[in-house]
Amino acid sequence: MHAVDWGVWTGVVGVVEDVGDCVDLGAECRIFWGSGIAGCHCRVGLRVTGTRITWTDSVCGCDGGGAVRLSDVRIIVADCSAQYSGRLNASLPLAKRVLLVKADNSVLIFSELGSYKPLNWMAAPCTIRQIDPPDADDDPDTPVPERVLRVCAEKSDDVLEITLQHVYADDTYDLGEDPGLVKDGVEDHLQRYLAEQIELIGEGAKLVRREYPTAIGPVDIMAVDGDGTHVAIEIKRHGGIDGVEQLTRYCKLLNRDPLIAPVRGIFAAQTITPQARTLAHERGFECMILDYDDMKGQEDGTLRLF
Repeated sequence: MHAVDWGVWTGVVGVVEDVGDCVDLGAECRIFWGSGIAGCHCRVGLRVTGTRITWTDSVCGCDGGGAVRLSDVRIIVADCSAQYSGRLNASLPLAKRVLLVKADNSVLIFSELGSYKPLNWMAAPCTIRQIDPPDADDDPDTPVPERVLRVCAEKSDDVLEITLQHVYADDTYDLGEDPGLVKDGVEDHLQRYLAEQIELIGEGAKLVRREYPTAIGPVDIMAVDGDGTHVAIEIKRHGGIDGVEQLTRYCKLLNRDPLIAPVRGIFAAQTITPQARTLAHERGFECMILDYDDMKGQEDGTLRLF
């Protein structure tokens, strides 16, 4: 028979010992399984069967001994200090900060000003243990902290210990499923629009194909200009010297093929550095600036003199 200690965030309130019992926690809770911690922070029903924990709610799950993952995002505003130990030792003195505990248990500490990046963090996979000192209170002037979060990496000895001296807010939110970031104006979009409007490289030009295969990788666009000469086009969002070197390798290889030689190159990008432009001209390549909004059929909202 296995015992599962469970309790609300303010302390342990009971022990489940009857195998097969169904326990309705009905409150925000943390689950302790054996000597490990499972950081559950949700309202669910729990069923204990032998060494297995199963849930009556589909948002959580644990197959015994493993950490139960958070189903919600937890945001804490607090006067806190932090100490990171492991591959790198770092500390944060006491100050008011925002803590973000994500659904995968990763923890990030942010300040109000400065960089958009967190001051310190612990990435998943990790486990979180909350320690409530016996004499804890919410008075920021007392030496005893209100609570301590100890975050331990699962694949290393790294530990992030966050001392919450005074907690102003501690809330959880179910954000649901995220569709992910939809990017606009990436190289694939530039390639597609230029292929559809291939005459932008010159009147009478015709598309051969996108992603033209070669032994060293595909050329973004292969076309034939109005004079019947093959044109290899390398497309970048921001054109640098590396892109010119890449186009050089393609043209050098393609010009060995008697069926399509001679092949000239066009380096196309939304912006091209002066160094890349100089190198491209020295290699005999044409540089072409791509106006994504114009190619997409949208009017540019920036003010122009003419």
